[in-house]
Amino acid sequence: MQVFDFDDKNLLICALVTIGMQLTFFIVAATFKFDKVTDFAGGSNFLVVAILTFVLSETYHKRQIAITVLVGCWGLRLTGYLFYRILKIGEDKRFDDRRENLLKFAAFWIFQALWVFIVSLPVMYINSPYATMIPDELKISDYVGIALFAVGLIIETIADQQKFNYRNNPDNKGHWCDTGLWSWSRHPNYYGEILVWWGAFAVSAEIAVYDSKLWTSVISPLFLMSILLFLSGIPLLETKADEKYGSKEEYIIYKKRTSPLLLLPPYLYQRMGKIIKVMFCCEFPMYNNVSPTEEYDQMNNA
Repeated sequence: MQVFDFDDKNLLICALVTIGMQLTFFIVAATFKFDKVTDFAGGSNFLVVAILTFVLSETYHKRQIAITVLVGCWGLRLTGYLFYRILKIGEDKRFDDRRENLLKFAAFWIFQALWVFIVSLPVMYINSPYATMIPDELKISDYVGIALFAVGLIIETIADQQKFNYRNNPDNKGHWCDTGLWSWSRHPNYYGEILVWWGAFAVSAEIAVYDSKLWTSVISPLFLMSILLFLSGIPLLETKADEKYGSKEEYIIYKKRTSPLLLLPPYLYQRMGKIIKVMFCCEFPMYNNVSPTEEYDQMNNA
């Protein structure tokens, strides 16, 4: 079913619902200086968009069921985990310099609305009324996408749980998480997240075969990667970690032998050349904020 006659993808209704949800949560957060609804607002918005578009499609094709179930599992897991974490932590340090500045605080919520809408594009396209005209048959790209999504979700779930458990152990206070998946990647949860949305794009590829405009769904994983790799994801976390642990030789060794994103054996990664690490492993210079000491230079050039 098309909500608006001129919008055969139901993008407008998704945009309006997203803006409405984020605006409502923003008013609550700004009024009560309440951090506990921020991540919940983002994760639950993905769920609402997926379910809304699925119901509006009124056809329930295999591809639509698959992507809706996958996003549902991802959204419930992420929303539940982040909500529990913020309840336990109490406050979100990301907003320490924004709570009293309404414009800065509003900017975050505007960006979150854009994040939800853009990253949800593959789901909107798959569940759109237009997609119902495409044969209800799963193709190779669908199976590849479903597999990528599932693997990414598993990696992200395990990584988040491992780090949460690590931080809740008093014996690990003042140390960085370097166990489990975190011994093979400095940000395995982000790696899983990226796989999830490349998987969603792959599922939407069969739809795009019938309408070239729908290849714009590739914006979803690219937008997500740009945020995680260059904006508020890895660069921010690497800077904070370097400031906190950069004086420790053990931490410097950990950074040298551990991939920033891809899951790679430390033995293999530390033997790769700098150019290979930058080009294929996302080891960008911006991720290194450790003061250049003689010790570090010797290890880095080893």
